[in-house]
Amino acid sequence: MSLPTKTQQWILNEKPYAEAVLEGENQTFKLVTTDIPALKDGEVLLKTVYLSNDPAQRGWISPYAIPGRLYMPPVEVGDVMKSMGIFRVVDSRSAAVEVGSLVNAVSGWTEYTVINAKDVVKITPQAGLPETHFLGALGLPGHTAYYGLTQIVKATSEDTVVVSGAAGAVGNIAIQIAKKMIGCKKVIGIAGTDEKCRWVEKLGADVCLNYKSASYKQDLEKETSDLVNVFFDNVAGEILDFMLTRMAKYGRVAACGAIANYNRDNDIIGIKNFYEVVYMRLQILGFINIDWFDHLPEVQALLADEWKKGKLVIGDENETVVDTSFKDIPRTWMLLFSGGNTGKLITKLQE
Repeated sequence: MSLPTKTQQWILNEKPYAEAVLEGENQTFKLVTTDIPALKDGEVLLKTVYLSNDPAQRGWISPYAIPGRLYMPPVEVGDVMKSMGIFRVVDSRSAAVEVGSLVNAVSGWTEYTVINAKDVVKITPQAGLPETHFLGALGLPGHTAYYGLTQIVKATSEDTVVVSGAAGAVGNIAIQIAKKMIGCKKVIGIAGTDEKCRWVEKLGADVCLNYKSASYKQDLEKETSDLVNVFFDNVAGEILDFMLTRMAKYGRVAACGAIANYNRDNDIIGIKNFYEVVYMRLQILGFINIDWFDHLPEVQALLADEWKKGKLVIGDENETVVDTSFKDIPRTWMLLFSGGNTGKLITKLQE
C-alpha cells in the first residue's frame, strides 16, 4: 500500500468573538488540502483515528488570547486547528515507535500529520476497555480530576465536595474519585439535565442537581446546609458566583474551567459575591493539567487499577463517541457547547 502524499486539514479562518461560525463568509474554520512533507530521521507519519473535543480549545482561538498569558501558544489564523487525539502510525523513521501502533499526541484537525517521535505517547491497551478512554478517563480528563482533587485542593474524607459540570469528561471522574477513592463524606454534582443528574448519582454522587431547574438554588442550599469544603469547578459564571455563598470557612475552590463564558463576547458573567472570599477566608486555586503532566503514566495506571477492582465506572456511559466525516469535524466539536455529550466527547473519523 502506497503512503499518502496529501492531507485534508481544517485551519482557523477567522477568530470568533462569540460562538464559532460554521458556514458563510465569516466562518471560523476553513477546509484545505495540502502536501504531506517527507519524513526526517526521528519523525513519524500519523493517521488520525480519534479527536479529542475539549472546552479549552475555544480559548486557543479567542481573539482576546494573549500568548504570554496562555499555557500554550494560541492557534493563529491560517494554522491547523489544534487538538489532542489518538493516531495510528503509518510510517516511522524512529526505532522507538513502530508502524501500526496507536499513540496519543497533540496534533490537530488533519487526516495525516508528521510529528517528532519524542512527542507521541504509545498507548498500552487495557483488556476490555476501548482505546478511546485514553482521551477520557485514562487520559488528561482523568488526570485532571485526580490532580485537582488530590494536589490542588487536597480533598479528604472529612470534606463535603461539590463538582460542577459533573456529567462532563473531567466532572464524572472527579465525582468518582471524590466518593470512591478519597471517601469524601458527601459529594454533590451539578449538571444540566435531570437525566444527566441521575447518571451522576449512579456514578456515586450522594445527590446531583440540575442547574436549569427552577428550584436549583433552593435545592443546593438545602443539600449544603452544613456548607461546602471543596468546590471542583468546571463552569465558572453564575454557578461559581452562587457557590461562593455556600462555602465553609477556609473552603477551597479548584478552578478547572470556565465554559460558561467561553462563547460570550461583551456579556461575560462575572463574580458578584467576591466578598465571600474575604469573609470566609476562601482559596481559589487555578490549575492546568500539564503542570503535573509527568505524573500522567502513574495516574493512568492507578485509575486503570481502580477500574479493574470495580471501584471506578469506565465504560460506554463515560464517553460520547460520534462517527464523523472529515467535513463535519467542527460540527461535532460544537456539541461541547450545547450540552450534546455525556462524559468525554470524542470524534471518530469515518474511514
